[in-house]
Amino acid sequence: MCGIVGYIGNKQACEIILKGLKRLEYRGYDSAGVALLNGDLRVYKKQGKVLDLEESLNGKNIEGTIGMGHTRWATHGEPNDKNAHPHQSPTGDLSVIHNGIIENYATLKEGLLQRGHTFKSDTDTEVLIHLIEDIMKNANLSLQDAVRAALSQVVGAYAIVILSKNHPEHLIAARKGSPLVVGIGTDRGEFFLASDATPIVEYTNQVIYIKDGEIAIIENKELTIKTIDNVIQTPYIQELEMNLEQLEKGGYPHFMLKEIYEQPKSIFDSFRGRIDGRTGNINMRSVRDYQEKLSKVNRLILIGCGTSWHAGLVAEYLFEDLARVPVEVEYASEFRYRNPVIYPDDLIISISQSGETADTLAAMELAKQKGATVFGVCNVVGSSIPRLSHGGAYTHAGPEIGVASTKAFTAQVTVLTLYALAMAKQRETLSSSRIKQLVKEMEAIPKKVEQALKLNDKIYKIAELYKDAKNFLYLGRGYNFPVALEGALKLKEISYIHAEGYPAAEMKHGPIALIDEEMPVVVIATNNEHYEKLVSNIQEVKARKGKVIAIVTEGNTGLNELADHVIEVPETENCLSPIINTIPLQLLSYHIAVMRECNVDQPRNLAKSVTVE
Repeated sequence: MCGIVGYIGNKQACEIILKGLKRLEYRGYDSAGVALLNGDLRVYKKQGKVLDLEESLNGKNIEGTIGMGHTRWATHGEPNDKNAHPHQSPTGDLSVIHNGIIENYATLKEGLLQRGHTFKSDTDTEVLIHLIEDIMKNANLSLQDAVRAALSQVVGAYAIVILSKNHPEHLIAARKGSPLVVGIGTDRGEFFLASDATPIVEYTNQVIYIKDGEIAIIENKELTIKTIDNVIQTPYIQELEMNLEQLEKGGYPHFMLKEIYEQPKSIFDSFRGRIDGRTGNINMRSVRDYQEKLSKVNRLILIGCGTSWHAGLVAEYLFEDLARVPVEVEYASEFRYRNPVIYPDDLIISISQSGETADTLAAMELAKQKGATVFGVCNVVGSSIPRLSHGGAYTHAGPEIGVASTKAFTAQVTVLTLYALAMAKQRETLSSSRIKQLVKEMEAIPKKVEQALKLNDKIYKIAELYKDAKNFLYLGRGYNFPVALEGALKLKEISYIHAEGYPAAEMKHGPIALIDEEMPVVVIATNNEHYEKLVSNIQEVKARKGKVIAIVTEGNTGLNELADHVIEVPETENCLSPIINTIPLQLLSYHIAVMRECNVDQPRNLAKSVTVE
């Protein structure tokens, strides 16, 4: 979950690296550091954010056209200066940055201690750079051969970049289970390395996504990619779709708010070219390629983590309701360790914003070993999940920088809705006229999301009243139970207020004990077959003096006297309502967090892309 950046070329490396680290800070922001090579190998690192590192560099020698940097999300060792990356070998000739976890570091460290090594940090990463230098010295190997030999002993995940004082004009990088991208600069011999493409897009749109088990060697202005077994590979150069404007705040105070307001466009982009409301057609390559599979699948298993798991829960209602296929929704982290029963005629759909979520990738590998077909629903082109999938679809939400996911969630639900409708069409569980009606309504969703965003001022005033609450409850039924879970997660993530989401009927089975005059309860009570039951749940809350914030369908005045606050959202089909109903919950969380002076884009202890177990 850390962010790594490397540069080699003719430009001054430090400015490029620091700018890149700021773009990657959503991956971790406990500490940061840089290593620069210009005759000497100089390492500077600092606890805190990249800005703290940048300030600490005032007056330091930061010359050099070769360098690398790191922003950390702590795993082994608490966040402090000594545990910050880069880490150096005993002689100081080598330096490394690392994203991932070396699981057998303790065993490797014990062997090195017995050979007289001493360590300055508590990290697993320092063990690796000691091991590489130890192999170079004792086995008399070249640097790249020593790297390959060391990595063959490593158990775990890594994306690494290595600098050597004795090998100027030379960078070595490798990956296994953690993402790594190489950007090809416009000048000969200019290359960029990064955890993802966001630090690279300013300089080039030509990138190579390094595959698991590959090593990238930049030497004498040339790039060579090999396997750990020393087999030369032919890389595929891909053109980036993102642009620099997408990576800036664009006048918004936070990326999260910008991304909330981008949802009309991101939802449209997620179905653009894939549906036609005039005919009811759904045009998706994976649907065409796996038409027979989708028409005969006996069971769907949806896997994800966090917000992606919530999108899967919405999809459970969609697939069962529209396509009449049995569905299970699994936390990837549990699925992979539970010895699950998987059949070859199962379809697994893996959901991930980043496409690099470690637990989801491992769950996919397990499903493929059992013979199941695996689809990916992912936002990042070229990431690991699409490459591991048999088929699937990109969400096209655009870069999401805020750690708390917003537009990625609604884009995921949009794409999953398209799959549910496509399966319903193939399995003939809905009439053609009904499918056409739903597709036409889907095309109207971006405009209705725009209307929901106009509720911002009203939601701001509600946030002012409840910013100091200690707890929140979120209640929903049917399609909107997962929306309640997602609303509670957003509030927890960015405001640090304890919040829980429940099926409304389950409130009586425990959570009702928490309700008093201090407890805000958000109830998603838009028009559907559960509406009257939700009104009863609201009455139960009010009987115990709870404060009710009701999300209702526009024009519904039935709760004006009963609820403390009523937020009216545009009417839509019940199966599409989660996309609209989540908007006011995102805004409520955002405003409460800002009023509490929380770091909205970089909440404590979190990182955007969870690439470690």
